[in-house]
Amino acid sequence: MSDSNFSDALRWTAPAKAKLQNIPFFVRAQAKARIEQLARQAEQDVVTAELVEQARLEFGQ
Repeated sequence: MSDSNFSDALRWTAPAKAKLQNIPFFVRAQAKARIEQLARQAEQDVVTAELVEQARLEFGQ
């Protein structure tokens, strides 16, 4: 996934991008949107691997 697929409003760390790549491609876009929604709700401007993991646990994946 190229960097152009990541929101300008939120910065993704390299480990967070790597975790996103582990999500099956057919749900990746939806998962990315939900992860970014969680980041915004938490008033974070950087998506971290920890946030991706938190989202995984919250969404039951």
